[in-house]
Amino acid sequence: MHPQRQIGSTNVKVSSLGFGAAPIGNLYKSVADESASQAVKSALDAGICYFDTAPYYGLGTSETRLGAALQAQTEAVVSSKVGRLLCPADTPSGESLRYGFACDDSLDVAFDYSFDGVMRSVEASLERIGRNRIDILLAHDLGRYQHGDGYSYHLKQFLEGGYKALAELRDQGVIGALGVGVNEKEICLELLAEVDLDCLLLAGRYTLLEQSPVNDLFPLCRERNVSVILGGVFNSGILATGTKTSAVLHYDYAPAPEIIIKRVSAIEVICAAYGVPLAAAALQFSAAHPQVTSVVLGLASPAEVETAVAMHSFVIPQEFWQQLKNSGLIAAELPVPERDSQ
Repeated sequence: MHPQRQIGSTNVKVSSLGFGAAPIGNLYKSVADESASQAVKSALDAGICYFDTAPYYGLGTSETRLGAALQAQTEAVVSSKVGRLLCPADTPSGESLRYGFACDDSLDVAFDYSFDGVMRSVEASLERIGRNRIDILLAHDLGRYQHGDGYSYHLKQFLEGGYKALAELRDQGVIGALGVGVNEKEICLELLAEVDLDCLLLAGRYTLLEQSPVNDLFPLCRERNVSVILGGVFNSGILATGTKTSAVLHYDYAPAPEIIIKRVSAIEVICAAYGVPLAAAALQFSAAHPQVTSVVLGLASPAEVETAVAMHSFVIPQEFWQQLKNSGLIAAELPVPERDSQ
């Protein structure tokens, strides 16, 4: 079983290892219904109780598959997201991948962080998931990098409308906790200056390669009792695959720059010396920060679940972490797992 931890001051508890359901929404490739269902079942059998999805993942496919797989699993904790509404496409695209998903080209998405948009999104998500409650609801991709010139408009729309909808839904018990699911640290700081949140799902910003939240965001979250859920701890792949592959190395959704490749290669040397899988080191490092409540990994098959659980529990000696610090690959003051096992 994976330890369950409380989200902020709410009654919602999540497992320390979470199931990211974007891949069962056909992320980058089609996944069979049976494989998706078995992946969810394998996670439950392994003691993972927390599942993260979104309408955007496969344009409804992830939510629908997750809901079908979780039928009668009342102990499962689900987070989903708002900010994008599914709508009919003007014309079928004919593309095999849309927004990175192999999904129905008769549908499209439109950003909507308004009060009514959030309410409509939640109603549709509840129907797809087949539940009368969503444990954690997150405003999705509300950031300056994501929206560019439209950022101020969407932020204002959320603060004046969408956030009020989330708070109302929480008061009604339709959701258990509210927060944001983003790739950008800065929007988290901006929002916390304006409103109260129960949690953040932050992707790619606290990893073996980047620790930018430790000096500002994480201390603020501790002060405000805001739980941090991490995604993207492999930085789009390079901390899972390593550098010894002929495939294109990805970092932060783009081809990895040389400075990142060299840094990962240096980490791999120390991993080899101590017999530690790079993915295990990346996962356990991110999970070790005391502000982190759960780490979510994207999973699409029983084999991937098995690997994730093995990496989460792999025994890593304290000397390994000290060597990373001695080599300047992580700062000396950063927290690392305190024991020789997880």
